[in-house]
Amino acid sequence: MIRLIAAERLKYRRSFARRLALGAPLFFALYGAVVRFLLPEDGTNGVREVLLAMIFNWWTVLFVPFGVALLGVLAENRERKAGRYRGLLANPVHPAKLWLSRIVVLGYYQFMASVVLIAVAIAAAGLIPAGGGIPLAAITEAGLLAWLSSFGLAPVHLYAAFRFGTLPALALGTAGMIAGVVAAPEPYWIAVPWSWPIRLMAPVIGVHPNGVMLPLDDPLRDAAAIPAGILASMLFLVLTSALTAALFARREVR
Repeated sequence: MIRLIAAERLKYRRSFARRLALGAPLFFALYGAVVRFLLPEDGTNGVREVLLAMIFNWWTVLFVPFGVALLGVLAENRERKAGRYRGLLANPVHPAKLWLSRIVVLGYYQFMASVVLIAVAIAAAGLIPAGGGIPLAAITEAGLLAWLSSFGLAPVHLYAAFRFGTLPALALGTAGMIAGVVAAPEPYWIAVPWSWPIRLMAPVIGVHPNGVMLPLDDPLRDAAAIPAGILASMLFLVLTSALTAALFARREVR
């Protein structure tokens, strides 16, 4: 399995998927900084707090659903150009193991994107001449939670690209983005996987799913959502990985 993962990682070298995963955080941080400084001052919240809220809100609302879908599409298109999995027929490797290795590598690049996001968010916060220290713990927690709560989406979007093709897979990412924003502030948020990263930013960063800063006494700041979201995501990851691996193994490779 380790060799399969290593081989899968090699496919990402000099690929657009790798540049997307590592370059997207820079875009979100830069765009957030530009927009924040164009906005009027907020008398209630500091410049640094609003900037971090914008970065992590846009990251979970936009990149997590659509970016993961795009990474899945790019990975699938690369396989199709390489022969549409015909190499499986010539190697004694169970298709399920190959599929699981692809999920692991996709999750790895999601993790690397979150690490870069943490780094650029800290750098952006440090450039602001505001009072108080940089909230290193909150930034790190938000970045890691964005990854943990979205890892379970990787098998879903990867299989959508494999089974249905590029446009339906991207449409699923778009639908997930809309569903996540709608469900995140609602009591049923735990039932919508795309809402988990968005919802968990509320207690950590203090931002509403619609991008507005939350009052200190807002119910969405309840930290009980964090363990619930992590547990739901891990269970969803195991379930979707097992299900999509079984479906991939059963489907005839053409």
